Amino acid sequence: MITSARNPSVRAAQALAKRRDRLARRQFLIEGRRELSRALAAGVEVVQLFVDPSRLGPDEAELVDRAAAGGADVVEVSGEVLERLGYRAPTEPLVAVAAMFDTSLDRLARPAAAPLLLVMAGVEKPGNIGAMLRTAAAAGVDGVVVADPVADVFNPNVVRASVGALFTVPVAVADGGEAIAWLRERGIAVLAATPDGGRPHWEVPLTVPAAVVVGAEHAGLSPEWLAAADDHLTIPMPPETASGADSMNVGTAAAVLLFEAVRQRATGC
Repeated sequence: MITSARNPSVRAAQALAKRRDRLARRQFLIEGRRELSRALAAGVEVVQLFVDPSRLGPDEAELVDRAAAGGADVVEVSGEVLERLGYRAPTEPLVAVAAMFDTSLDRLARPAAAPLLLVMAGVEKPGNIGAMLRTAAAAGVDGVVVADPVADVFNPNVVRASVGALFTVPVAVADGGEAIAWLRERGIAVLAATPDGGRPHWEVPLTVPAAVVVGAEHAGLSPEWLAAADDHLTIPMPPETASGADSMNVGTAAAVLLFEAVRQRATGC
C-alpha cells in the first residue's frame, strides 16, 4: 500500500489536474463510483486505478474487478493519499487515470431520424460544460459539439459536473469553422441562442435536423456563429426580470431550449 503522496505514481496522477499534462500524456482523471461505472460501460480505457481498500463497498469492489479485468493497474493507497488525488469533498474511494478517447466530429454518427445536437461555442467554465453534458444526456440528444473550448472536456470538473455524461453522450471537439462546415454538409440547421433579438424559442421549429448553439458566459456567440445561423432564438423574460440580469446562465438556457425541442418532438408541434 502506498502511504506517501510523494510516490512517483501518485505525483504523476496529481499532475493530470493540469491541462498541459493531460494533453501531453493523453490521460485524464476520473473520480467516483458513478463516473467510473459509466466510463467502463462506454469502453473508456482505464490505465490505473487508485483505491482506498478500507472504504470499498460491494459496488466499488465490483468496479475494481471490472477495471482490473480490462487491464488497469490497481494501486492500493491510504485515505490520506487518496485525499491528495481527489478533487471533491469528501473524496470517494476510487480515483482512476484513463486514456483520452476520440473526440473528432467523425464519431457523431447521424441517426436515421432528424438529429438533435447541442453546440457549446467558446464556453469557458468547466462546470457549465459538465452540467450541459448532463442536461444533453437527460434530453436524449444525438451528440454534443464543444466548439472553440476555453476549458477542455477532460478537465476533472467537467467529469465531475457531468456525473459521467461525458462518457454516455457522443462528444466532439472542433474549432468553430470546422463545426459549421460539418453541420452544413449534413443539412443540420444552425439555431443560434441569443439573449435578445431572436424569435421566441417556442416559435422556432425544433423537429427538423437541428443544432442548438449556445455561447460563452459573458460574450455570448461570436459573429461567426451568428452569421452562420439559419435562425436566432431567444428565451423571452418578463421586462421587470430582464432589467435585472443580462441573461440567464448558459446551462439553464441550454436546458430550456433542449427540452423545448423534446416537447416539440413529442407532440409534433
